[in-house]
Amino acid sequence: MSSLYPLKFKTIFKDKIWGGEKIKTVLGKDFAPLPNCGETWEVSGVKGDISVVADGPLAGKTLTELLDHYQGNLAGEKLYKKFGTEFPLLIKFIDANDDLSIQVHPDDELGKKRHNSFGKTEMWYVLQADPGSTLISGFNQQVDEKLYLEKLNSGKLSDILNKEEVEAGDIFFLPAGRVHTIGKGLLIAEIQQTSDITYRIYDFDRVDDKGQKRELHTEEALAAIDYKVYPEYKSKYHHKINESVEAVTCPYFTTNVLEFTENTSRDYTALDSFVIHVCVDGAYDLVCSNEKYPVKKGDCVLIPNAIKNIQLETSIGFKLLETFVG
Repeated sequence: MSSLYPLKFKTIFKDKIWGGEKIKTVLGKDFAPLPNCGETWEVSGVKGDISVVADGPLAGKTLTELLDHYQGNLAGEKLYKKFGTEFPLLIKFIDANDDLSIQVHPDDELGKKRHNSFGKTEMWYVLQADPGSTLISGFNQQVDEKLYLEKLNSGKLSDILNKEEVEAGDIFFLPAGRVHTIGKGLLIAEIQQTSDITYRIYDFDRVDDKGQKRELHTEEALAAIDYKVYPEYKSKYHHKINESVEAVTCPYFTTNVLEFTENTSRDYTALDSFVIHVCVDGAYDLVCSNEKYPVKKGDCVLIPNAIKNIQLETSIGFKLLETFVG
């Protein structure tokens, strides 16, 4: 195979009951012939939806094939030893033209036991928010299983859920077990563990185009839910221009926010991990080995572990999420 270089993958489009048009109108991604698009999967190692390289000498190769061939040079030595050809992160854009279901995800222990899957800890970065948009993250009071079921069964679940008003630039970290939903009018970048396990708790009695309600997972959710209340649900990070700012760090990923109006460079020598750039605004050229790779809003780029030094050159400025493991 050819030498490694910064990799872009073909976008995987997902038609959802709550999807809209912003994937096309805001991010410039054409999802035809789908009637709408609720999610795009930009970097995926989920079985059945494995990412395929979009361009360059490795075009057409799957992420699994690359991991099998390049191993630690792509993933990072420790990560390849731990995960092999299973890529540990899933990167998405989500357009909520309507409220998503209220849901929860299992942690690693429960995911392994029930589904032979990783758990699903995730984070959201709000790219765009219609005026008055809200989301739900966690509970607004101390809850136990008895009170939770009482509220769920009486149709009053929203009484105990923590609702947040949101605007562009907000970040929410959602560990596995946190009850949540993305509200209508939000366009979000999501970084998560590689898992497609969702327990749907409540779906607003919606029906699909065949008049069917979507399946709920009331019993499965009970053991997954973290019933504790927390003082803060929105991630606090100090917004700075022309600096890298750490926004989220957890055992599964670290995400920095980089907002630059000028050229800069990144040195990944200390990392034993791939790095993913999710461009959420503006544009830049990613430069390495005297090659330029153009990156614009809505693009995701996987920088292999073998590439340790890059330059980011911009004429209009950019904002990106920089994510790695460790």
